[in-house]
Amino acid sequence: MTFLAPLNDAQWTARSVSYTGTAGNTATWPAGPQGVLVTVTTDAYVRVGDGVTATTADSLIPAFTPVLMKVPPGGVPWRVSAIQLASGGTVYAKPINGE
Repeated sequence: MTFLAPLNDAQWTARSVSYTGTAGNTATWPAGPQGVLVTVTTDAYVRVGDGVTATTADSLIPAFTPVLMKVPPGGVPWRVSAIQLASGGTVYAKPINGE
């Protein structure tokens, strides 16, 4: 059985940022986590990766629905980006690993 483990070191702090019709981007995390737990406060399109900016072509996440997203491999800093479907909100992201 695999369990999900939030990464609790200072470098893996949870981050949040607001979004509107303009994408909101978190600050970056260093390479290392296997995934990120993402929640949005309004329906939003979300993208995870190196220097990404969310668009309406990305994954649509319903409000208040936690979603696990894979962090792309590659050894580079990465971030989470979100843009609204119909109204602005906040995206919350927490790096995780499987155990």
